[in-house]
Amino acid sequence: MITLLNRKQLLSTYQMEEQANVRDILSQNNVDYHVHVVNRKSPSPMDAGSRITGTFGENLSLGHEYIIYVKKTDYDKAMHILKQSGRS
Repeated sequence: MITLLNRKQLLSTYQMEEQANVRDILSQNNVDYHVHVVNRKSPSPMDAGSRITGTFGENLSLGHEYIIYVKKTDYDKAMHILKQSGRS
């Protein structure tokens, strides 16, 4: 089980396809992971009126950030696997 205290960030991407490919590679190699998705278009709880201007002129492909975490003990293994597969 991956918790806040035993995890390390493996990668961060804005591309859905990339995070899906990385997840597939980790699964095939039995590496436990956790994906945290950040919606960059949602209002900030600290500033409720901060994002009400719409999306005109914004790059919509940057709307969601995917952060993949692995256990600290699996980090080196995960990085090695990704490098072998041509990722990261």
